[in-house]
Amino acid sequence: MAEKPPAFLLDASALLAYLQKEPGFEAVREALREGAGISAVNLAEVVGKLKTKGKDPDRILRRLLAMGLEVLPFTLEEALEAGALDPLTRPLGLSLGDRACLAAGKVRRLPVLTTDRSWLGVVPGVEVRMVR
Repeated sequence: MAEKPPAFLLDASALLAYLQKEPGFEAVREALREGAGISAVNLAEVVGKLKTKGKDPDRILRRLLAMGLEVLPFTLEEALEAGALDPLTRPLGLSLGDRACLAAGKVRRLPVLTTDRSWLGVVPGVEVRMVR
């Protein structure tokens, strides 16, 4: 029997807000309870930030996986979509990680949770929800 797909897609900023108990962490906690995924690209961003702060990403990731966080592969379709978003989003300062998350949300038809207000209304077909 196939597992239920995630109900939400987390941006790195949303997951970091949860891990650091920053404003909006409650919304991310609720998304994790309902079923959340994160693109492997965005997870790499989170791991980098945690390492920079001297944290143990392996221990934290094990805890998140035990909570049900699903790490989603970055597919060819998502890569092509992220590349196509470059001209639209680069002038707004969005990074490759940002485009990867938006592309994954569009391709997978999942609402994206983020702390980045500049994402609102930028990509047609992507529901962006602010966690704070």
